Amino acid sequence: MKILAKVAYLGTNYHGWQIQPNGNTVQEEIEKALSKILNNPTKIYGAGRTDAGVHALNQSFHFELNKEMDLERLKYSLNSILPDDIAINSLVEVAEDFHARFCAKKKHYQYRINSGDKNPFLTNTSLYYPYPFVMTKFVEALDKFVGQHNFVNFTSKEEDEDNYIREIFDIRVSLNETIDVDIIGDGFMRYMIRDIIGTCLAVASGKEDLTYISDRLDKDVDAHTAYRASSEGLFLIDVIYK
Repeated sequence: MKILAKVAYLGTNYHGWQIQPNGNTVQEEIEKALSKILNNPTKIYGAGRTDAGVHALNQSFHFELNKEMDLERLKYSLNSILPDDIAINSLVEVAEDFHARFCAKKKHYQYRINSGDKNPFLTNTSLYYPYPFVMTKFVEALDKFVGQHNFVNFTSKEEDEDNYIREIFDIRVSLNETIDVDIIGDGFMRYMIRDIIGTCLAVASGKEDLTYISDRLDKDVDAHTAYRASSEGLFLIDVIYK
């Protein structure tokens, strides 16, 4: 039987999601826990990668069980032995042809910015940005990225992928304890959101104007943005399959 899992994690102590030769990762911790409980080496398949320091509220992955199990008990067992900064939210049975990555329709990320006083409780979960910037310019810059675009100058994705076209369906900014930027799209490439946020902050703070974006977005030339926001403010909120 095939199982879809949703997992939350604080990415501060990890070198990202995907298993690496050197460095502890979220995938490695989950695979170790599953393999121990099932008494069988068990591989998981994520909906995508998150980089070092990036967090998730509902990352998705799937795996195979060779027998029927009580999924609530399995969830409890996993959470009992996983590190405190990783928690399984849910386990559900899915169709045998389901794939956590290839069946995803949308992904929802949020980037959090602390523009107020220094706050140690936000250190690892937001970008501390105590510099003046104009919110209306920030929103105007973000709006430039909505729609289907060539993001070649706003990513550092692997060479073996064949195109840089992605569609962003919606970007919204809300003012809470932090400035929260919610971005929903059909998929995001490596560093893409961090490059977008960093560039828009540069425009909003007066370092660049909007032409900096238009000179790079949808331009298949070597003009990569010089701005990239740090990883600690980025959250994968959910992977959407409908």
